[in-house]
Amino acid sequence: MSAPTAQNAAHTGDAGNTDIARASLEALRTEIAKAVVGQDPAVTGLVVALLCRGHVLLEGVPGVAKTLLVRALAASLELDTKRVQFTPDLMPSDITGSLVYDARTAEFSFQPGPVFTHLLLADEINRTPPKTQSALLEAMEERQVTVDGTPRALPDPFLVAATQNPVEYEGTYPLPEAQLDRFLLKLTVPLPSRDDEVNVLTRHAQGFNPRDLQAAGVRPVAGPADLEAARAAVARTTVSPEIAGYVVDICRATRESPSLALGVSPRGATALLSTARAWAWLTGRDYVTPDDVKALALPTLRHRVQLRPEAEMEGVTTDSVITAILAHVPVPR
Repeated sequence: MSAPTAQNAAHTGDAGNTDIARASLEALRTEIAKAVVGQDPAVTGLVVALLCRGHVLLEGVPGVAKTLLVRALAASLELDTKRVQFTPDLMPSDITGSLVYDARTAEFSFQPGPVFTHLLLADEINRTPPKTQSALLEAMEERQVTVDGTPRALPDPFLVAATQNPVEYEGTYPLPEAQLDRFLLKLTVPLPSRDDEVNVLTRHAQGFNPRDLQAAGVRPVAGPADLEAARAAVARTTVSPEIAGYVVDICRATRESPSLALGVSPRGATALLSTARAWAWLTGRDYVTPDDVKALALPTLRHRVQLRPEAEMEGVTTDSVITAILAHVPVPR
């Protein structure tokens, strides 16, 4: 038997790194479950966003562990994290940082804001005015912050996980479509089932403290190296022309729907392809299937479409429209 070539050895090494990275990211579920009961779809969405270098909008009523979910994710990763509570008086410089005068040197120096982190938790993002919301636009899209004309790169990986409350609109500033489109995924965090809620209460009765995740046993199980290996593997995941056409057909159908005033843009189609590739890799395949596209269609597209007023008055939801489109668009064989 001939000796393995350098190329084959490198390929074997890549495969080993890929398997380790997949196992590490799958272990995130177990670690997060030590603090958060249920909410597996939201956990999966956050992992997909990390793989795609995207950002996540978490929507749910108060008290369903949106903040705890992001904190548990950060504790399970060897990544720096910061949290910002968005309020009506928050200024853009409170997010990005500002120039501070140093009396000792008689010069201005840049003081980085909380956006200079790997994982930024933007809590209740719809409670701050548009001027401050827009301060995140450049950071989310360009992965840099410009202060006094000087661009400053953000660390990699960089993910914004923003939360918002969908039921209390007094004193809120709904995110405009331009900013919503910057989020790769919009994840809904539902109320738990009865069994899950009993489990939550049992944990609290046994002394669980949501503010002390270390005491709950949450430990880092993945780091930047795992993410880098995973992202490289996702980039190698095969997308056939038929799958690309299927994604395009779904997005074009949203533009023709009588219930929608705004359909999915080509950027949304690109996002759906990216999330489907990440999900395919997470499930152990190196190619994308129509089921992968269907699995990520709702969280990837629901915030990129806009209902017509008459459809909204009839009780139609964006999820129901997208679900109907998925049922009617022909699936490639």
